[in-house]
Amino acid sequence: MKQLLTLLCLCSILASCKTETKEQSNQTETISEVKQELTIAEKIAKAHGYDHWNAIGRIDFTFNVDRGENHFERKWIWEPKKNQVAFSTGGDSIVVFNRNKIDSTTIELDQKFINDKYWLLVPFQLIWDKGTTISNPVKGLAPISKKELHKIVLTYGNEGGYTPGDAYDIFYDDDFIIREWVFREGNRKEPSMATTFENYQDFNGLKIAKDHKMTDGNFNLYFSNVKVQ
Repeated sequence: MKQLLTLLCLCSILASCKTETKEQSNQTETISEVKQELTIAEKIAKAHGYDHWNAIGRIDFTFNVDRGENHFERKWIWEPKKNQVAFSTGGDSIVVFNRNKIDSTTIELDQKFINDKYWLLVPFQLIWDKGTTISNPVKGLAPISKKELHKIVLTYGNEGGYTPGDAYDIFYDDDFIIREWVFREGNRKEPSMATTFENYQDFNGLKIAKDHKMTDGNFNLYFSNVKVQ
């Protein structure tokens, strides 16, 4: 009888230990899942091919704006690993500078590059840029298509960068692909500009929207000669 009681107690202890170990295991898995949960910014960046970014050594692109009968363009070659930029407006004139060594002779050109590169790689800027806040996602009516999409608000701090304090209302679909956005200068309530994100193409794993159009159809900001290596 004494041996039977001892055996029952031992089984009870083993069962208790097994249950505790299982609970601890479940807690560990839960913690692991929490750690692996991506932010909205990360989900949007990954949907646009951010997993391929570390393999990219050079990006060539031409930034174009057509407004009515007027056309404007800037040609860029960017080597992100070196942080080196080459600029051309056409012809044989090329200016090369390194973004680690910006001075009074290159700061204006760097401002233009930052603007053009921002339009090209908005999804990645969500995780690259510091000093920003990103709102929780909500459902919102896209300004141009009038479709109900997911919406986040990206707001820049009042210090640092070339245009501090600006805000962007970003509209994306269920696949985390950006479809439209609203730019609000200085975080004003009224929109400064609203455009589409369309004509997506894949460049060495990066999903880039080549066209950004306004409602009236008299404006198109677009990219040509895009090469990603």
